Amino acid sequence: MQIPTIAELFSNGKTPEILFWVGCAGSFDQRAQKITRAFIKILNIIKIDYAVLGNEEMCTGDPARRAGNEFIFQMMAYQNIQLLNNYGIKKIVTTCPHCFNIFKNEYPELGGHYEVLHHATFLQQLIDEGKIRLKEGGNFKGKKITYHDSCYLGRANNIYEAPRKVLEALDVALVEMKRCRSKGLCCGAGGAQMFKEEEQGLHRINLERTQEALNTEASYIAAACPFCNTMLSDGVKNAEKEDAVKVLDIAEIIAASLEDED
Repeated sequence: MQIPTIAELFSNGKTPEILFWVGCAGSFDQRAQKITRAFIKILNIIKIDYAVLGNEEMCTGDPARRAGNEFIFQMMAYQNIQLLNNYGIKKIVTTCPHCFNIFKNEYPELGGHYEVLHHATFLQQLIDEGKIRLKEGGNFKGKKITYHDSCYLGRANNIYEAPRKVLEALDVALVEMKRCRSKGLCCGAGGAQMFKEEEQGLHRINLERTQEALNTEASYIAAACPFCNTMLSDGVKNAEKEDAVKVLDIAEIIAASLEDED
């Protein structure tokens, strides 16, 4: 894939309109890499002026702060802010709600002031502006899809409509889980739980949440977070429903539904 890096553009005296912040999951996790590729496919097709940091990108420090290591978080954050400010970055788009939340709400107090968009909002804007053209009667038309609200997108930032409007643009049958929107249940990965051993309890949260999704009898579970995607995919696998139900990011769903290039 042809992916421009900020350093390349900067050496030619240019700054991209948008920095696509890939994030740790989107860079290193094999499943999440598919989400990254899908989103980049969209950016390339609609010819957005964007770039990535590439090897210069490091973690935002979100897991460190959530796990209680404030020193590591601030060290990472100041390093990121210095890099972004040196490149003159004004606008950041990311496919990870954790990166989105920390850039938008916690970096400003350390001197990192940027316009930050999650890809759900960004995709909705592009669809509304007519920049994303979708196939008539695409792969998902009429299919039953349920959407899982990510905690850091929903309750933390009140973004509920954007991902649903993205899905509705595909003319799908959107069915809600019993617990959704502000009452949605966590997938079990938030607050750095993704990176630690589970504690003693009666139920695994991801299995409980996945069962709620399966109860809707949807063919697809849509997510907008790489961590949620992993947890729900594990839940579907545990329920032995992999053949019947697919877990996809909204970027993957849109990328598969784009009109063929001219």
